[in-house]
Amino acid sequence: MNTSEDKSTSLFHDLVELMRKLRSKDGCPWDKEQSHESLKPHLVEETYEVIDAIDSGDPEKLKEELADLFFHIIFHCQIAKEKGEFDIGGVIALCLDKMTRRHPHVFGDASATTPDEVLRQWEEIKKKEKGSEERKFIVDGLPKHLPALQKAQKLQKKVAKIGFDWTNIQDVIAKVDEELGEVKDAIRESKPENIEEEVGDLLFSVVNLARFLKLDTENVLHKTIYKFVARFRKVEMELASMGKDIEKCTLEEMDAVWNKVKGNIPA
Repeated sequence: MNTSEDKSTSLFHDLVELMRKLRSKDGCPWDKEQSHESLKPHLVEETYEVIDAIDSGDPEKLKEELADLFFHIIFHCQIAKEKGEFDIGGVIALCLDKMTRRHPHVFGDASATTPDEVLRQWEEIKKKEKGSEERKFIVDGLPKHLPALQKAQKLQKKVAKIGFDWTNIQDVIAKVDEELGEVKDAIRESKPENIEEEVGDLLFSVVNLARFLKLDTENVLHKTIYKFVARFRKVEMELASMGKDIEKCTLEEMDAVWNKVKGNIPA
């Protein structure tokens, strides 16, 4: 083991010990009160901050956010250890075993030369693993708290693997058009429950279109949101430079400025 590896091992043990102390009798009052349940919203928040850091392209920011996320893993392991359930060593051992087993083309005699072959092999191995028998149907196993766009895309990928999918993009586009028409019909009929259902179907079909185009729906929508935010900030700044209060402006005034700044911000 080289000096760098020695240092990493030492730092890892230091972090585990720090977490133990934070949860000890003489530790931090806040940390001592936490549970798996109470930490859930913080874990989700830290995960999204890692994603923001990746999008920023700033390595130092990513390092910082990964540190925060890693601390949460240590936190949950310490709580479990106190309950006599498992510890960080058990988590690492499970990770090593699972990743070795799911990469037989690297650590065994199997062959997989393309990413698609790796994914197909991965899914086959998962089916044989302990716990997979609890999933009676192909559409089972979707994480309950996964954001709806991601959940829809993951669901569509599951059924596409067994051939339940469109054969060409024109059919996907036609489905989006069909669902949009049904939304319009529901609006004309003024039935709120039908409108909700049809809008849901339209969103689901748009996710399908994005998936067919190999786009990540969450990422695509986030980019559009950020683009809108950047443009609207410009609208506010432009109106302020004209001595106008945006909250007192008419839609026509805001729309005129929106169209003006739209050309200055890349689509």
